[in-house]
Amino acid sequence: MDVFIEMLRTFTGEIAARPEGPMAFRFILQPLMSLLMATRDGIKDARSGKTPYLWHIASTDSSSRRDALYKGLRSTGRIMFIGIVIDAIYQYKVMEGLVRPLEAVTVALVLGFVPYLLFRGPIARFARLVIRRRKPASK
Repeated sequence: MDVFIEMLRTFTGEIAARPEGPMAFRFILQPLMSLLMATRDGIKDARSGKTPYLWHIASTDSSSRRDALYKGLRSTGRIMFIGIVIDAIYQYKVMEGLVRPLEAVTVALVLGFVPYLLFRGPIARFARLVIRRRKPASK
């Protein structure tokens, strides 16, 4: 149990140190790119009348949930891949040749997919309001 706690302590400590080290620009760039993808997909959702993304993922229909997650990961896949590569380069440089893939994937998910997951629904709701206001009144 002590080994696991020490691994967890090392894991969190190394991840917490990343924003202050080299390549810190990605802590702004990756969430920004993810936000752009969320905006694009949220506007598409608003135009097509889809349910909010996070609600759709939380639905009980597993095939629908799987499809929605796949589409979200496909939208952010390049961002996350680039994030993994950048984090691996960071680890190689800072930790003197040591690369921890789980840390790279965790950082990429947090910076690349979580903002997408959190913002796509609210952006779709806002876009839906804008679309409704622009529609001419029906007679």
